[in-house]
Amino acid sequence: MDILYEIRKIIAEEMRVPIEKLDAQSRLTDLGVESVDVIEIVFKIEERFDIEFPLNANDDIAVQFETVGSVVNKVQSLLPKSDS
Repeated sequence: MDILYEIRKIIAEEMRVPIEKLDAQSRLTDLGVESVDVIEIVFKIEERFDIEFPLNANDDIAVQFETVGSVVNKVQSLLPKSDS
């Protein structure tokens, strides 16, 4: 599974931007992503990858998700490690 592609696809759909405009260095704030958008994106990512982001009300999720690449890194850290 291409995690970067899947994350780009989710963000592109949510923000209504062409997926081709997104790469690992794309800053979410440059895309106009606001707090409510981040919440929707997080829900879709959790559902797509069957993971749960460990967040609490005091966390600033926008800081954790500064770029598309930072979202990918967080998802990779939450996925089960394969034994291969």
